[in-house]
Amino acid sequence: MWPASRCASDSSLQCGRPNDRIPMSDIAVLINTAVAVLAAVLLIVRFRVNPVISLILASVYLGLAVGLGVEKTVKTITGGFGEIMVDVGLLIAFGVLMGSILNQSGAIRRLVEHLLKTFGPKRLPYTMGLAIGTVLQSIFLDVLLVISAPLARKLAPKIGKLGTARMATAMAIALECGIVFTVPGVASLALAGLLNVPLGKMLLFGLLLVIPTIIISIAIMTFLFRRGFWNEAKDEDHTFVAEEDSEGEEPTDGGAATVPPTANSERGTAASSAQPAGGSVAVVERERKEAPLILLFAPLLTSLLLIGAGAILEILEISMPWLQLLGEPVIALLIGLIGTCLVTRAAIGQKKVEEAIAVGFKESGQILILTGVGGSLAATVAAAGLGDILGGFFSASTVAPLLVVWAIAAVLHIAVGSVTLSAITAAGLLAPIAPAIGLDPVLLALAAGAGSLFMVHVTSNTFWLLQSLLGQSVRGALKSVTVGVSVASVVAILLILPMSLLF
Repeated sequence: MWPASRCASDSSLQCGRPNDRIPMSDIAVLINTAVAVLAAVLLIVRFRVNPVISLILASVYLGLAVGLGVEKTVKTITGGFGEIMVDVGLLIAFGVLMGSILNQSGAIRRLVEHLLKTFGPKRLPYTMGLAIGTVLQSIFLDVLLVISAPLARKLAPKIGKLGTARMATAMAIALECGIVFTVPGVASLALAGLLNVPLGKMLLFGLLLVIPTIIISIAIMTFLFRRGFWNEAKDEDHTFVAEEDSEGEEPTDGGAATVPPTANSERGTAASSAQPAGGSVAVVERERKEAPLILLFAPLLTSLLLIGAGAILEILEISMPWLQLLGEPVIALLIGLIGTCLVTRAAIGQKKVEEAIAVGFKESGQILILTGVGGSLAATVAAAGLGDILGGFFSASTVAPLLVVWAIAAVLHIAVGSVTLSAITAAGLLAPIAPAIGLDPVLLALAAGAGSLFMVHVTSNTFWLLQSLLGQSVRGALKSVTVGVSVASVVAILLILPMSLLF
């Protein structure tokens, strides 16, 4: 969303100046905005209309209803789409491509094995959770889940009696928190672009939030599990994965294990995607010799360090042109992508890298379009003048709008089931008030992300993947996923509120 100063300097953005639309009462603007959002939710949930089409229709209705006219409504929608693509289009593409290549190289499985060896099984929920929530967030969520879940499931018995409960909860919390708080998670990139938050700043603030959120949330859920919240007999169901686990064991003849096709297409896909976790020890050792783990992740870590360094230079107002250039997010992630391609090509071959890139392009397409139409709705909301109206309501407080955007994102997520969609929509609705009341947009982005985590349930594909791949019953998944991620949502907003008093 565009700050007031930027809107004033660029008339093409149609940011809701009084002469851009026919005068309308504040109540009418609020009612029409509510109707547009509720209509989009109804189209998605009740009539199963694609979210992209639903958001565009809502934007068209809102523009026409508040008096922008046909021409200005269309310009606002297309301008909002184009503006956010300028900000984050390449960033999302580069991040997803890096993740796809790392996935193909087997780096994720090896990292989890290294964490287990280094920190031991009892600390595994925390170490694996932090790894997934931070350094692995360049990877598309479902891909990361399918690859890491079989390892988490097999390592769960090493933790003890509550191993399945703790690992499932850690996985759910880390996956969902990482995607909205941690750069280059796709939702965090979208929120940063939507609210014009410098990516380096989003990276620093996101890390400050995601690390304590993951640790505290896992600790709270572990406390509840140890006091009877988990019932192994009713909350665990290993039927789906029992045969797969036995098939994944190393064969007695020393050959690599394979998972045969099954009638269940979803199971077959998950099993085949996760198959590297069950390969032979010989294969794992050979991969380690060919490509050290630190070498595989070095390009990604380098790009994140460059972004962080650029942000620090900006905050401290230090002039270092060469580092500022390398710290520009697009340049930093491009360096990371090129480095990842070169490193993994030596490890797995050019053909595998090309296959990974093809998958990455396929995965990034839907994310880019959804992010873009989220920007269209946000631009239309701004053009309707909602920022001035809400700015007056919240002029005496910076806490209230954070709670409101959290609540809106939470309600949208319960209805729609999409973390990214609910976060983008909620942030877009309240983005206009940030400059009006002096609220740092990064706090609004984090609050929208936190709210979008509330109540991950049966409308979410992630819920069913965690339920099936980690050996849980639906009842168990409602505890580990729905309750666990909701706890993280509340913990996050409780951490964000004091941050708003400091920054």
